[in-house]
Amino acid sequence: MAIKANLVLEQGVEFSALIDVTDNSNNPFNLTGYTVDSQMRKNYMSTSAITFVGGHNGVLGQINLTLDNTVTNDIEPGRYMYDVEITSAGGGKTRVVEGIVTVTPGITRV
Repeated sequence: MAIKANLVLEQGVEFSALIDVTDNSNNPFNLTGYTVDSQMRKNYMSTSAITFVGGHNGVLGQINLTLDNTVTNDIEPGRYMYDVEITSAGGGKTRVVEGIVTVTPGITRV
C-alpha cells in the first residue's frame, strides 16, 4: 500500500524531493535493481502529464524526484495528483507513494 505524501512545487525554480521507502518492519527498502517512474496530472482522467526525473539510492531506500526550472516554469499554479511506482528487474510494479502536488506561482520574471 502506498504512503500518502503531499508536495509543494514552486513555479520557475528547480524542484527536488527525497522520499524514504521502508519495508513492513520500517527498515529502508533495498531499491537495488528497481527503476522509478513518477508523474503528476491535473486529475485522474487527464491525458497530459508532467514526468518527474526519478532515481534512487539503492540500499538506503531513498527515491529522489526532480524537475528542472525550465519545466516548473511552464506548470500552471494549482493542485495536481502524483504517484511514484517502482519496477523490479522481473517487471513487477509497486506504487510506493501518492499524494497532492501544490504548485505555487512565481512572482519574479527575469
